[in-house]
Amino acid sequence: MNTLDLVVLVVSILGIAIYGVWSTRQKRDLKAYLKGSGQTPWFAIGLSVMATQASAITFLSTPGQGYLGGLSFIQVYFGVPIALIIIAIFFLPNFQKLNVYTAYEFLENRFDSKTRLLGAGLFLLQRGLGAGLTIYAPAIVLTSVCGWPLNLTIIVSGLIVIIYTVMGGSDAVTVTQKYQLGIIFIGMMTAACMLIAKLPHGLSLSDTIDLAGGFHKLNAVNFSTNVNERYTFWSGLLGGTFLMLSYFGTDQSQVQRYISGSSIRESRLGLLFNAVCKIPMQFSILSIGVLMFVFYQFQAPPLFFDATANRFLQTHQNNSAITSYQNDFSVARGQARTHLISWLQARRDGNKEAATAAFVAAASAEQSAELVRVAATKELARINPDAKANDADYVFITFILRELPHGVIGLLMAAFFAAALASKAAELNALGTCSTIDFYRHLYKKDATDAQSLTATKWFTALWGFVAIGFALCANLAENLIQAVNILGSIFYGVMLGLFIVGFFVKQVKGSAIFWAALAAQMLVFIMYFNLTISYLWYPLIGCVACVCFSLILQMLINNQQKTEKEYA
Repeated sequence: MNTLDLVVLVVSILGIAIYGVWSTRQKRDLKAYLKGSGQTPWFAIGLSVMATQASAITFLSTPGQGYLGGLSFIQVYFGVPIALIIIAIFFLPNFQKLNVYTAYEFLENRFDSKTRLLGAGLFLLQRGLGAGLTIYAPAIVLTSVCGWPLNLTIIVSGLIVIIYTVMGGSDAVTVTQKYQLGIIFIGMMTAACMLIAKLPHGLSLSDTIDLAGGFHKLNAVNFSTNVNERYTFWSGLLGGTFLMLSYFGTDQSQVQRYISGSSIRESRLGLLFNAVCKIPMQFSILSIGVLMFVFYQFQAPPLFFDATANRFLQTHQNNSAITSYQNDFSVARGQARTHLISWLQARRDGNKEAATAAFVAAASAEQSAELVRVAATKELARINPDAKANDADYVFITFILRELPHGVIGLLMAAFFAAALASKAAELNALGTCSTIDFYRHLYKKDATDAQSLTATKWFTALWGFVAIGFALCANLAENLIQAVNILGSIFYGVMLGLFIVGFFVKQVKGSAIFWAALAAQMLVFIMYFNLTISYLWYPLIGCVACVCFSLILQMLINNQQKTEKEYA
């Protein structure tokens, strides 16, 4: 990055943050601070919901998923439209009717205080950890590639979002998210256009599709019924529906976005906007990764995109095994490139047999290169267990820094930080709101005035911001970033959803039964996660079904006990 890139980055991020503080400077009462002005139109709600869900991890890591695994990751989002329609029909009216600040107030109204505190506690636990990932994820990638001090990057970006979220509240989050999302879309569109322009001259759209398809990068749907496969149609449709239903329907960071609408109609339109746009958006981001795969078939890619792994390799050039892997990888990729050029020429000449033979040879050479990379990864882990090659997180940022002009680099960096700030602000706003409404006013100071609650919310928001910064400073991710966030949510979201499903639809279950059922279901999910290898997308379904079933069984036992006691009374 040069001076121009830094100017674009700083002006974009600070400009939006300052505007958020200035535009919400008169929001001084508790309701406006927590729920906004109540006049938020549907398109602002839709963009805010989208920006909250699409963090920097989405735009940094998802293209890498497309590069390595093709379009199969899109199956994670197959449940989004179904989930958002269910939320718009059933969840939203209940929240609006009760005029709640948090989703967990409904649980006390339906069950009892301890169930409300359990739901709020699960949210604070998983979202508090998630907030740390939200700030750590882009920082670790950007600093490792750009050479910035990691801790300084985490602290500065964290402080920026703390300041404008504390000062402006819910409206500041919504106002800034619109412009942050605008920067993100402009940046991603620019990157996609320049990537297309950098593809080899003469490579047509048909050639690009055939090449990507020949390497199985366009296999978006997998109908396998093997529960150990991470991404399948069934895990995405069933498990994904429960994951997204849990996230959008029970996570306060999302609920707080759409209950701020001026009417149920506006809130529903905002949710349906995401139901329509979410899958196409993720498809577009994954497609950038597929295009990068095509690009790197004609350009020399590094053995590892992971900057940390590459730096380690460069300092160990005297290791004969590493040198051999790098040479073998370069040779195999060079052969693949030569065969693909022959394939293109044969297609131009109309020689189908020669084209087929050339592509088969290219695929074989590509497979050889991949085997070398896998072997090199094992060697890297052997000589330095701390140097993990998480290429999916580094493919896109490496392409940006190596291939795009200055100015555009700054724009893309601004897009990543804008995404990080957008989701982080919504998380802090929700964490502060939940801490105040569900714990401070509910347990500690029941007679708190609105002014006292407003002050408490600001302090809690800042506190959670510093907790997230502290977690980020100590974090060490082993998973691919986009997967790590989804895995964390999958562990907790199913049980949270079970609480609300029982609350909405299973009227015979009371507070004690659902409370102990939820605890048992959460323990079951923990045990299964640490002992099984099934896809994480199944855990929201398992947690929700277990919570519902356990609550019915416990309620039946409680009813039978009460009946017996009456008979002997």
